[in-house]
Amino acid sequence: MRTDLLRFNGAVERDPAIDAWMKEQAGELGAIARQWFAVMRKCGDEVRELLHDGCPVACLGDAPFGYVNVFTSHVNVGFFHGASLADPTRLLQGAGKFMRHVKLRPETPTNTAALHAIIEAAYADIKFRVENG
Repeated sequence: MRTDLLRFNGAVERDPAIDAWMKEQAGELGAIARQWFAVMRKCGDEVRELLHDGCPVACLGDAPFGYVNVFTSHVNVGFFHGASLADPTRLLQGAGKFMRHVKLRPETPTNTAALHAIIEAAYADIKFRVENG
């Protein structure tokens, strides 16, 4: 079953609004958000970004693949097509038709290798979707 891709207007190579958002996120939660959004930024030369619904979003061109958001006690690292990603370590949470997220807390250890793999898979997935319609 083919679905149309979600597209966001205004994605740029480096959005100053995201850097400002990151500076507003204090303490350990802000550090977690900065760490994982930096991983998304490094996925490829075609990565673009924008602030959408109040949080940083990483895109391939105008097609979003990941985001971070800071809450009171945790950070979500989310994926727009997360429901279709392999998740052998069961990090992904959510029950929506498309989106999934990983909930990170400062006091809880993170399987960083698995999260890196999910981010890379999300980027590869959106690249395939964009290139193959």
